[in-house]
Amino acid sequence: MSAHLILIDALNLIRRVYAVQERPFIQIKQDHDDELSASTLKQVLFNTQNTCVNALIKIIDQHQPTHALAVFDSQEPCWRYQLFEGYKKGRKKMPDHLANKLIDIQDAFMEQGVDSLTSDEDEADDLIATLAVKMALHGQKVTIISTDKGFLPLLSPNIHIYDYFNRRYLDEEHVQSKFSVKTSQLIDFWTLTGDNTNKIEGVSGIGQVNAAKLLNQYGSLKAILEASDLKDSLAEKLAQSLEQMDLARKLLTLKQDIPLGFNLKDIRLTTSSSAS
Repeated sequence: MSAHLILIDALNLIRRVYAVQERPFIQIKQDHDDELSASTLKQVLFNTQNTCVNALIKIIDQHQPTHALAVFDSQEPCWRYQLFEGYKKGRKKMPDHLANKLIDIQDAFMEQGVDSLTSDEDEADDLIATLAVKMALHGQKVTIISTDKGFLPLLSPNIHIYDYFNRRYLDEEHVQSKFSVKTSQLIDFWTLTGDNTNKIEGVSGIGQVNAAKLLNQYGSLKAILEASDLKDSLAEKLAQSLEQMDLARKLLTLKQDIPLGFNLKDIRLTTSSSAS
C-alpha cells in the first residue's frame, strides 16, 4: 500500500504565524512606546495557536496524506554550533512566551491526530531529511511543509517541498529560477557562496552569479577544484578557502541517518483526521 507522509517544519510554520499575529500590536507599541501587556500577549498566543491548527487542518485537507508528523527543533544548541560557534549568529531568539506555548500547540496538533517529534541533538531539518529519504528509498511519497531553502537538495520524484504561505511547490523549476543551478548542485553552490541566513561563510569574492557560472561550466565543486584552466586569482582564492569550504559543506548538509525510535504506523492519520 502506498503511503504519503507530510512532514511539517513546525517552528518554520509557528514562528511565521506568530510574526503575523504579533505585527499589528508591535506597530501600536512602537507608536506608544509601551511594552505589550500580559493580556495582549495572551491574545497573540491564542491567535497563533488557533491559526497554526487551522493551517494544519488545511494542509491535511489539501494534501490528503496517510501519515503526518510535526517536527520541532530542540531548545538546546545543535551539533552545528559545536562545529561553528557563529552558526546562526544574530538570528532573533524565539520569545520565551512563545517557546513556553509550544507544548500547548503540540497538544493541539495531537488533537488533530498529528504527533510531534523533537530531537535533543539534531535540528528539525536533520530529522525531516532522515525521515524523507528513508520513505523515498522505499518508494513512498513525502511532502515537506516549509519555506526553508535548506530542504531543496532533497528534491526527488518522491520528495516534494510545499510553501504553505505562498501556496506553491518549491520544485526544480523554482531552484533553477532562483539559483540558476540544478538541485543536485545546491550544496556545492552554497559552499561557494556561503549562506548568509545561517551565517555560514563561503569563498570571499564569489557571489551567486559566479558560483552558478562555474558550476554550469564544470558540473561540480570537485571538478572546479581539479580544473587546470581557472584564472590564477580564482584558483588562489579557492586554494585558500579549502578549510572554510569543508566546514561550510558539513554545516549545509542535512543528516540522513538519525536513528528513529518509532515506526511509520505510529504516525498514521486516523480516518477522521485525514478525511476532508
